[in-house]
Amino acid sequence: METHGSLVAEAAAALSAAGFADARRQARRLISEALAITQSDLFGHPDRAIDEQQIGRVRVLLDRRVAGEPLSRILAKREFWGLEFTLSADTLDPRPETETIVEAVLRRKLDRHAPLRLLDLGTGTGCLLLALLSEFPGADGVGIDIAEGAVRTAARNAVLLGLADRARFFVGDWAGAVSGRFDAIVVNPPYIMSESLVLLPREVACYDPWRALDGGEDGLRSYRAIAEAIPKLVSPDGIVATEISGGQADAVAAILRANGLVVDGIEKDLAGVTRCVVALPPPQRRL
Repeated sequence: METHGSLVAEAAAALSAAGFADARRQARRLISEALAITQSDLFGHPDRAIDEQQIGRVRVLLDRRVAGEPLSRILAKREFWGLEFTLSADTLDPRPETETIVEAVLRRKLDRHAPLRLLDLGTGTGCLLLALLSEFPGADGVGIDIAEGAVRTAARNAVLLGLADRARFFVGDWAGAVSGRFDAIVVNPPYIMSESLVLLPREVACYDPWRALDGGEDGLRSYRAIAEAIPKLVSPDGIVATEISGGQADAVAAILRANGLVVDGIEKDLAGVTRCVVALPPPQRRL
């Protein structure tokens, strides 16, 4: 007879044999998801018996994980900035290093109750916009993505997080779908060089949408398109924060400067990798 406890042990052993260091934690997450129970319930009732149908559901998810599919893709959700986001095939899987953008905005916009207007270009799951809206209760914002499926996913996340009344999402090609001025513009564009896509880890290359990864021949194609549009969208006292890959800081900063913006800082993530370039409008715009 299988129980909660025996199934956790079996799943943890399979994951450990597949090379996962945190096998027991992942086993508990997979099993609680398959059984539609909380991890506390799973942990608190190790002797509770489970039937063959439940065992089958667990083994389907376990086989996917052993084969290398990311846990977040199997669960179709990921935590970002302490919030839970639904994923879809059209969205990137938000990574902790992207939180560097949220932190950069918070350091520069100190009034948390200001009635800010926010813009998120390449919104994906909506994680950047919705994380910022959770920190700025007086703000509202717009998220743009070229993938219709991503826009649907972001809108759903806004509803699930109780932020739908302050967030709108539209299909568009970068800034071409929006007008007006914004107090903070955040961007997580494709920045991987096309020839390097095949070198990405399997969990990225096989499960994240390539359209959200491919930055063109030099990885900078999207920055050029975005930088041309941003000066007419950022408010006089606004900021722009864009994610970059390690080693791109100088090139991205040069692109922003060439379009009249003033680079205000280059931020590192928790691993010490340069991850975000922050820019301001031209000085004459700030008078």
